[in-house]
Amino acid sequence: MATKHEQILNHIDSLSIGTKISVRGIAKALEVSEGTAYRAIKEAENQGLVSTIERVGTIRIERKKKENIERLTFAEIINIVDGQVLGGREGLYKTLSKFVIGAMKLEAMMRYTEAGSLLIVGNRTNAHELALKEGAAVLITGGFDTEEHVKRLADEKQLPIISTSYDSFTVATMINRAIYDQLIKKEIVLVDDIYTPFESSYYLHPDDPVSRWHDFNEKTMHSRYPVIDGQLRVVGMVTSKDVIGKEPSLLIERVMTKQPMTVQTKTSLANAAHMMVWEGIEIMPVVDAYHKFKGIISRQDVLKALQQLQRQPQVGETIDDLVTSQLQETADAFDQTVYETRVTPQMTNQLGTLSYGVFTSLVVDAGSRLLHHYKKGDLVVENLSIYFIKPVQLDSTLGIKPRVLEVGRKFAKVDVEVFNEKVLVGKAMLMAQLIDR
Repeated sequence: MATKHEQILNHIDSLSIGTKISVRGIAKALEVSEGTAYRAIKEAENQGLVSTIERVGTIRIERKKKENIERLTFAEIINIVDGQVLGGREGLYKTLSKFVIGAMKLEAMMRYTEAGSLLIVGNRTNAHELALKEGAAVLITGGFDTEEHVKRLADEKQLPIISTSYDSFTVATMINRAIYDQLIKKEIVLVDDIYTPFESSYYLHPDDPVSRWHDFNEKTMHSRYPVIDGQLRVVGMVTSKDVIGKEPSLLIERVMTKQPMTVQTKTSLANAAHMMVWEGIEIMPVVDAYHKFKGIISRQDVLKALQQLQRQPQVGETIDDLVTSQLQETADAFDQTVYETRVTPQMTNQLGTLSYGVFTSLVVDAGSRLLHHYKKGDLVVENLSIYFIKPVQLDSTLGIKPRVLEVGRKFAKVDVEVFNEKVLVGKAMLMAQLIDR
């Protein structure tokens, strides 16, 4: 029998996309307390079934597939840009395929505006109207409103028209940031992405005879099977050592190992791999948040997925990657190693000068690279003392000169000086522990 919480989640799942949901409405419809309804709605939000928007409420949205994760819904856009819905509420659940910044002439703007896109534009009513007619939603920047007939058109077309107080550049940056964050999440492979589902899994029931284990073993060549009760809960695990020498007619519940290790659908693949290797397990039952049986995961599945992952191109770069990838190795007049880089906008703080964090990254990377010439193997920076750092403007060319003061079998000390046009602008001391491969 499903719990009240599960019943509410199933009810929300069965609602059509775009339906408005309220705590009071759910409590009344399913005869549960408002507290129970609220907790279930929050869980539905975590599962990507609904989205809550200020001044609009909670609506049922399309659950996104993993491969579609970089496509945001208009409901998510509102939350990202602290927006306000002016019209077209019915279309908030839809996903956008791309966004267009309307900082050009109207004709040029319309060439790029197509159905399913989002036009980011200021106080230009004719652009708002034309975009809606093309099947695109509109995000008005600068906190402006639009005319009543445009709002009516948005309602009619079920395309959101949203207003935000931010400017176009900030809005585009915020949306890009959200997409990038989702892409990082997408790279984290979960058990959910690779497990063998319930329908294709082999499992036993507590009242099955031991002979059934032998039948499965002949078919699959596996030796471990989960034991599932009538409520689809994992109650045990049966392995070859549990059944060896046992009567074929003996019930599985008499030989099974109770309270077996399970893994949740939302567990990361790396974590599942660690558990399976550490415990020497070839197969593990996969359960959902309510410990209901969802399927199985095998060691071969995990290894195959990890190998696939190594072959895939990585999405996006961290600031560290951007900063250190631009370091070019040269030598000065005294044949001393120097690393050069130009200060790009990503490396600056809000004042337009080199940020302290980027300075640290450059110093650590230059020092580490020089140490690799002396000692092959890995190193861990144990201590970094920055003696001083002067402001360095955007587009300046930096010369970073690391000098090894001491290098032993396990430890190294490096002095790093940073120059801008031959003027010393920073000095630091790096201490690292060396780890032999």
